[in-house]
Amino acid sequence: MTITAISRRTLLKTTATTSLLAAARAALPSGAWAAVGDAPEVKAATFGFIALTDAAPLIIAKEKGFFAKHGLTEVAVVKQASWGTTRDNLELGSAGGGIDGAHILTPMPYLMAAGRITKNSAKVGMNILTRLNINGQAISVANAYKGMGITADAKALGPAFAKARAGGKEIKVAMTFPGGTHDMWMRYWLAANGIDPDKDVSTITVPPPQMVANMKVDSIEAFCVGEPWNAQLVHQKIGFTAMTTGELWHDHPEKSFAVRADWAEKNPKAARAATMAIMEAAAWCDANLAEMCQIIAGREYLKCPVDDITERSLGTVDYGDGRPKVERHPYAMKFWRDHASYPFQSHELWFLTENMRWGYQPADLDTKALIKQVNREDIWRDAAKTLGVSQVPASTSRGVETFFDGKTFDPANPQAYLKSLAIKRTMA
Repeated sequence: MTITAISRRTLLKTTATTSLLAAARAALPSGAWAAVGDAPEVKAATFGFIALTDAAPLIIAKEKGFFAKHGLTEVAVVKQASWGTTRDNLELGSAGGGIDGAHILTPMPYLMAAGRITKNSAKVGMNILTRLNINGQAISVANAYKGMGITADAKALGPAFAKARAGGKEIKVAMTFPGGTHDMWMRYWLAANGIDPDKDVSTITVPPPQMVANMKVDSIEAFCVGEPWNAQLVHQKIGFTAMTTGELWHDHPEKSFAVRADWAEKNPKAARAATMAIMEAAAWCDANLAEMCQIIAGREYLKCPVDDITERSLGTVDYGDGRPKVERHPYAMKFWRDHASYPFQSHELWFLTENMRWGYQPADLDTKALIKQVNREDIWRDAAKTLGVSQVPASTSRGVETFFDGKTFDPANPQAYLKSLAIKRTMA
């Protein structure tokens, strides 16, 4: 018996006592995962996370003992105030009072490795070991724009923003870190609707837990962030969800678990152990969503009412603008199903291409070399083999991807994608 992917139908029938991992645990040895000679080089490690639902696999790996099971008995999972803080602490490393790895926006390890967001442009080697989730983010808009039919199609937003600017208001939209996933979703959505994110609005950075408060005081018109903050906005009747990011790009990659490259190089068995622990935790999350929500809502984690987390985690989306509530939403967050855990290199290429589009990476970036340096899907595959995972992707590419506006990204020809985009900073 092996760990396998589970269908949505199976998931809905699954309870906390009959989980996917129950079968896996019956087949896999308890306690240490391998012979003494394969035990991790260290028992302790410090991993950071931001207060977002998609940090769940990292939190659950700690709370449910998956790290300990694989020999990492002294792992600390530590909340970070912002993605900037996460970057700073990764630069320091645990030896300098920082952290060894983190729940992270997928482009950030690439920006750090290239020296684009680090102090003095120092190149800080990073390794992505596993994806943490797909889907599960959203773009939210202030109530002032309710009733305009703002969804994925937001053509009415441009004239509304222009009118507000003419009245003297600075139009600000928020994301969580420049060049990060939320920045890319927000920019793609605005540009697809004819709004230049650098010229027609001010695109600002706000830490995820502060998004709702900023919209409440009318300092931003829209934001893109992960859950539970979009749901909380709707529950507090401050704004509405224009679209979930799964509607922008079905089953898109989101957060990753990344470690300092020097830590992985020094501790290769520990890197594999951490990967296995998080993979098992991801499968557990998909099979035990309600319990997962209760755990991560705690004060030391999201510090958020569990109701703000649960509804969208279970696949129910209330957009908050009068549209019917959607049950069993097709773009709910996934942690394990549909290869959610595997870090496809073709997805890394899309993020790098979009970063080039907006000037976060140079137009002549050697994407192939950088992906080879950062993406360690080989460690994921090794971990999967040890765990007995029966379904693994046959290729490092998921193939051609299609977006809500009809644009396509072919990993074999990213320049053609860039050339097809009307609003961009690069000259491609």
